[in-house]
Amino acid sequence: MDTPGNCTTPAAWLDAVRWDADGLVPAIAQEAASGDVLMMAWMNRDALAQTAERGVAVYWSRSRRRLWRKGEESGHVQQVHEIRLDCDADVVLLKVTQLGHEPGIACHTGRHSCFFQRLEPAVGGARDWSSVDPVLKDPERIYK
Repeated sequence: MDTPGNCTTPAAWLDAVRWDADGLVPAIAQEAASGDVLMMAWMNRDALAQTAERGVAVYWSRSRRRLWRKGEESGHVQQVHEIRLDCDADVVLLKVTQLGHEPGIACHTGRHSCFFQRLEPAVGGARDWSSVDPVLKDPERIYK
């Protein structure tokens, strides 16, 4: 497969993305300073274009059926430093600084990362998910 590049028209870089049947692409937000994976969300063409233009993360909310700027309700904005596209052109990586709380809160549960559950062995050899990262701020205080 050819790698995207050498875009000759203003929108050609968006055409290089392999959008799914719903016109979406998965977007992973990674903290630029620590390398922590903060969250995964979806972007449509407008969300990705606005993210590149504004320098803050804008996603497509499948449940709300609209664009949403990360932090529009919580104040936990993602400043975007770099946008990358994977080798198959079907996943976007945003390198971000999570703003609005120290340390940054990316998850609607009030945690630093949405990836706070770890699969661990349980009694009798069964496996189960365990919450391993603390709640930094009560979600009831974030979303009023």
